[in-house]
Amino acid sequence: MAMENGGLILLVFLAFLFAWGLNRFRKMIRLGPVAYAGVMITFVIVILALYTQTQR
Repeated sequence: MAMENGGLILLVFLAFLFAWGLNRFRKMIRLGPVAYAGVMITFVIVILALYTQTQR
């Protein structure tokens, strides 16, 4: 049970790291807020899909 929570904490940490990196990248290439939101939504869906696959 502790390993499952550790994996979830790791996924949340990776999500924050991804968001921080994407924000820096967005400023460099001047990405609009709609495109930024689209990338974040796609990332969340992929991470949730990977997390549910590892729980089976």
